[in-house]
Amino acid sequence: MSSFNKILEASAKHPPAEGVKYQYGTAGFRMKADVLDSVVFRCGLVASLRSRSLGGKTIGVMITASHNPPVDNGVKLVDPTGEMLIASWEAYATEMANAKTDQELVELYKALAAKNRIDLSTPTHVVFARDTRASGSRLAACLNDALVACEAGITDYKILTTPQLHYIVRCINTKGTDEEYGEPTEKGYYEKLSSAFKLAMKNKKSSGALTVDCANGVGGPKLLELIKYLPPKDESLDIKVVNDNVHNPDSLNVECGADFVKTSQRAPPSSKAGPIDRCCSLDGDADRIVYYFTDKRGVFHLLDGDRIAALAAAFLADLSRQSGLADILKIGVVQTAYANGASTKYIEKDLRLAVRCTPTGVKYLHHEATNFDIGVYFEANGHGTVIFSDYARKNIASHEPKSPAQQDALEILQALTQLINQAVGDALSDMLLVEVVLAHKGWGPEEWLGIYNDLPNRLVRVVVTDRNVFVAEDAERRLVTPKGAQPAIDEAVKKVRQGRSFARASGTEDAVRVYAEAETRAEADDLANKVAAIVKQYG
Repeated sequence: MSSFNKILEASAKHPPAEGVKYQYGTAGFRMKADVLDSVVFRCGLVASLRSRSLGGKTIGVMITASHNPPVDNGVKLVDPTGEMLIASWEAYATEMANAKTDQELVELYKALAAKNRIDLSTPTHVVFARDTRASGSRLAACLNDALVACEAGITDYKILTTPQLHYIVRCINTKGTDEEYGEPTEKGYYEKLSSAFKLAMKNKKSSGALTVDCANGVGGPKLLELIKYLPPKDESLDIKVVNDNVHNPDSLNVECGADFVKTSQRAPPSSKAGPIDRCCSLDGDADRIVYYFTDKRGVFHLLDGDRIAALAAAFLADLSRQSGLADILKIGVVQTAYANGASTKYIEKDLRLAVRCTPTGVKYLHHEATNFDIGVYFEANGHGTVIFSDYARKNIASHEPKSPAQQDALEILQALTQLINQAVGDALSDMLLVEVVLAHKGWGPEEWLGIYNDLPNRLVRVVVTDRNVFVAEDAERRLVTPKGAQPAIDEAVKKVRQGRSFARASGTEDAVRVYAEAETRAEADDLANKVAAIVKQYG
């Protein structure tokens, strides 16, 4: 039987849901799990084509819906360096997901192969994993059916965090090269992180225990496994794991996890942490993290992605100076327009580092960060990482220290290039980075919070007739259309102290999101309401 007939036969077992339009977005395909069987099957075809188009390089497929409710699931593809799928192939995935019949799907498969001059006899390798959702094993079977039908080489890594799969893809594709990233196994991941953490800590000890809320997701068992590789808690870092119940899939992300903490501005109800205790929350697939604590007056304080970026950037700037590399390495921070203005001011004025602003979406931040020798990027939601360029890594490795202090700083920098996941935002890696910085500075969460004071801000959702009328430029900070809307927003901003506001169309619904910040809570609220009224007037 030809491979095309095998695909036809296998596809017939996974018919598309009626009346559903599929779109590959920033997070891949993500929706209710019961309408995803055909999509995951077809992503298997796309992954095999992508692998063959690159001469057989390994492509990853992750089945997860991150911070979404337990009934949802999703699927996304991972490119050879562990980065997200390139945009042109996102369009191919969308096209194939929406094929109405099995025959149309096979014709599309042939057309994509022809368009990209893909030799379908080229050996191909696809690796995949899933999070702990109940639907994961069923969807993994759909994926496997597609890979078998198109005669791909297959490795099923079962249950992993999203960043672990990205790590493994990068390791497989760089093995035996100058860019070799590590051992392409789950064990290799733990060994790399733990070894780098020990070197970066330089025998420092964290102050007090860290309580980690794992969102009742895959991060729970994987963090417990990582802890086995870390130094004993009385010598380095004492981690208390909570919300790690993966035996009840319905508890995933329910009143816990990074998204819950960020949106509700409070600790999970299950938290037993006391005043000033350091806490953090992962999301459902462990690629996002936020920190927080409650002060002695019982007031909750969030230390989000903006603050993680500021903390990391400050530490890296210190190390570059202490190592004698400050004039050689350019460090920069990449943010979106949603980053609090106080964090931008702190990085530019106090740290004297460059800040770049990009449209919302990790792929934009990641790409912009590669323009620096050391690029720090985090979204406010806690997704981010630090990227070291080849130039930076080579200089850190080869720089001759002129004193023991320079030697120490270079060794810590070298360790950080290994500790920080270069492929993608990784909650476990980012958590260890934060703990290294706090240990070296001798800080608790209060001192970290004190590096700058957030400007009061407000986010408002405005329902409009047609979101496509609202077109923005300048990293989504200024409206080009409707005509007259932006000058009206500018006038409103001028009337408040330290004012800033922008309006951007939602990517998923007919609504516009308005962000406003100002010196006081009253001014921020007033500005948000005025800009929302302007949007309503034009929409």
